[in-house]
Amino acid sequence: MGKSQSKLSSDQLLELQKSTYFDRRELQQWYKDFLKDCPSGQMDKAEFQRIYKQFFPFGDPSTFAEYVFNVFDADKSGTIDFKEFICALSITARGSVEEKLLWSFQLYDLNNDGRISYSEMLSIVEAIYKMVGSMMKLPEDEATPEKRVDKIFRAMDKDKNGELTIDEFKEGSKQDPTIVSALNIYDGLV
Repeated sequence: MGKSQSKLSSDQLLELQKSTYFDRRELQQWYKDFLKDCPSGQMDKAEFQRIYKQFFPFGDPSTFAEYVFNVFDADKSGTIDFKEFICALSITARGSVEEKLLWSFQLYDLNNDGRISYSEMLSIVEAIYKMVGSMMKLPEDEATPEKRVDKIFRAMDKDKNGELTIDEFKEGSKQDPTIVSALNIYDGLV
């Protein structure tokens, strides 16, 4: 969306209404709030991490926030503009199960090769454990990130090749909804 302006134009509003699950009033309010936090119209990684810290004050969300930032930053410019922000928020907060699964797959597929390796899944799960800190009591078979990822791969990696395809991920996530639960941070926001 380029340079920041105080209000969205009619054309911008119409385009965003077509590409998100937000109505005109919601978009205008989100834009106003976005500019309050990011007067330049661009959110950098540090600002994104600061916002995550507000939601997870007892853990360290910086690594997980960095991974999420990379998915929000659709054009890979190093900053998130309002369009990128609101489109990603629309999917994570109001998207269909299918849309959320695809978005989650992108989050876990750190190198964007169309597959999730064990090490990629471990990186995300370690970041989640670091973010939630000691706030969650976990079952013994999920007490460490390694145990959790082992459990996920046992359930999802149908061909046992050490990586998950989008189909394996979707099918396994429908059996284990905690895989996409990291996105639930946005449920209370909108």
